[in-house]
Amino acid sequence: MTIISSAFLKQLWLTFGASLAFLIIGLVRGYSASAIPSIENNDPSFIEHSEQKSWIGAIPPLGAFVGSMLSGPLMQRAGRKRTLQLSAPLWAGGWLLLGFAPGFALILVGRFLSGLCVGFVLAPAQVYVSECCDPEIRGRLGSLPTLSMSLGILISYVAGNWLYWRHLAFFSAIFCAALFIILVPLPESPVWLKSRGLDAEPAIKWLQLSGRAVATVKDEEAHSEKAPETEPMSLFTREVFFSSAVIKPLIVGFALLIFQQFSGIDAVIFFTVEIFQSAGSRLDAMTATIAVGAVQLISNGVSTMLVDRAGRRPLLLLSAVTMCISMAAMGAAFYFQFAAESWLGYLPIISLVVFMLGFSLGFGGLPFLLLGELFPTHYRSQLSAMASAVNLLSMFTVIKSYHALEAVLTSAGTFWMYTCFCAAAFIFVLFMVPETKGKSLAEIEQHFRGKKQKEVVHLQTIS
Repeated sequence: MTIISSAFLKQLWLTFGASLAFLIIGLVRGYSASAIPSIENNDPSFIEHSEQKSWIGAIPPLGAFVGSMLSGPLMQRAGRKRTLQLSAPLWAGGWLLLGFAPGFALILVGRFLSGLCVGFVLAPAQVYVSECCDPEIRGRLGSLPTLSMSLGILISYVAGNWLYWRHLAFFSAIFCAALFIILVPLPESPVWLKSRGLDAEPAIKWLQLSGRAVATVKDEEAHSEKAPETEPMSLFTREVFFSSAVIKPLIVGFALLIFQQFSGIDAVIFFTVEIFQSAGSRLDAMTATIAVGAVQLISNGVSTMLVDRAGRRPLLLLSAVTMCISMAAMGAAFYFQFAAESWLGYLPIISLVVFMLGFSLGFGGLPFLLLGELFPTHYRSQLSAMASAVNLLSMFTVIKSYHALEAVLTSAGTFWMYTCFCAAAFIFVLFMVPETKGKSLAEIEQHFRGKKQKEVVHLQTIS
């Protein structure tokens, strides 16, 4: 009989708490797919043309971009846990405003506020989990936030099939209250406590971090004892920003998060119902949407189980290939407009299910996991926030451009463009992304420093 250690259970509890923030991100991402048809059916005067629909889908990433730029200084000063808690009431306010909105303008304000909070929590939640887990299980636990995001999207799809769009917003606000409450008994990140000169021992003991994890925290202490007067330099000096310990992981992190979005994922998530209606699929559009969400959840679960066994690189490569093939098939479905009576009438749902399967196995969660692994300790708050901002700006671009691209390239051309990005993602991972499976955060930083052991830059040893 396998005995589950109390250390694993406590780290799992903390991960579940942080993952609730990602579940709410999933609710934000999945909301427009079912809410837009509900608004059109029940309050048609709110949406008069497709440009308004695209703004309902695209405004949250724009708000999230602003939030992510603010989250770096916030989580550096207030801490990872407190940043998540402070975001919860504002998030609930955004959902309530959306639920009570008397017209299109306040719908946009509510969506912007919900997106702003996505930016506030995206980096802190992932960094919080990565800094509070042992290296041996960091991959599995670090993938749970993305699994929770998929669950949030599915909950939004299913609930949106039954609930009026206002009631769906009220329902989503409940999770924000739960996020605040569940975080109360959890400790702050030991890494952040050490970086602020605070006592990290109670947090280390509560989490029961392994000797390897504790040693990395103590390495920081030893480093500060050797040079107590030396304050780490600002990230935005040329010497620091272009050092190998910063610029290399920054390029990898930025590229993975850009490729994640330009695979077309959020065009699919935000406009799933519309895509199936346009493709003339034989399956009911709402049923197909829920099926896609369910596949994403299941395949994210599979990825969570495999990430510490197969490693990050193999899953990313498999993910890129699968997405490339399925996006090409989706483009073909639009281009040839197969008759609904033919079995090829199911090609749109098959293509998107396979796409979601491939996306969720790798590019769905691993770029976020790597967000908490790649960056050096002292600059992790700023760098992870910058990477989140790039991801969210890319998301906004993809969502806002979808209808315009359809008009210029046609639907088939748009999906074939996403195919090209997936192929480029495969090449990038093959040649540029290192394997981090089983490595401590210190070992990952050392990999990027390479042979330049004695850089003049005062980069703190990662913990």
